[in-house]
Amino acid sequence: GIGDQTGFSDPVFRRKFADKHGKEVEEDIRGAALEWQRDVFSGAAHTWDQFELLKKNWAGPIVLKGIQHPDDALKAVEAGVDGIICSNHGGRQLDGAVGSLEMLPEIVEAAGDRVTVLFDSGVRTGVDVIKALCLGAKAVLIGRPWVYGLAIAGKQGAKDALKGILAVSPPSPGPDSSVVGVCERKVTDDPSRC
Repeated sequence: GIGDQTGFSDPVFRRKFADKHGKEVEEDIRGAALEWQRDVFSGAAHTWDQFELLKKNWAGPIVLKGIQHPDDALKAVEAGVDGIICSNHGGRQLDGAVGSLEMLPEIVEAAGDRVTVLFDSGVRTGVDVIKALCLGAKAVLIGRPWVYGLAIAGKQGAKDALKGILAVSPPSPGPDSSVVGVCERKVTDDPSRC
């Protein structure tokens, strides 16, 4: 499957597979696929009951990523999280799940003002950022675009990718240039401007 290619290109997975089975991934595609799927989808799901253990052993803020339903947002609030990230973890194996942007308003409504709701998933343009902010996210997390920029042109490429995202503002009134202006100050080498 699509997700298998991630594992097949991972040097750590490849080494572990070769050490364990005495052959390369390409010599046993089916076996490698099964092993990768068992590793990724280990069934080691966490329960809400385990959250107390986490709170007991971690003094810092706890932000829960992967909330895709208002009922889970309510459970997270009741459990005492400091923040929620409405996310489908970038799609891939979850590309058939409901879209995060579609669920964001319901999650924001369920969480109310009790926790900070952040958004990530499929953010590629400034318009994507503005949509999420308009739908109630307090901030938007961006993953792939800056990583692509970093891979292509290092630090400057990452900065250019973010500036490209932030350069977009909608032609209609609303949270446009003021949002971009605030965000643009974060893309700087000068920490005093942040």
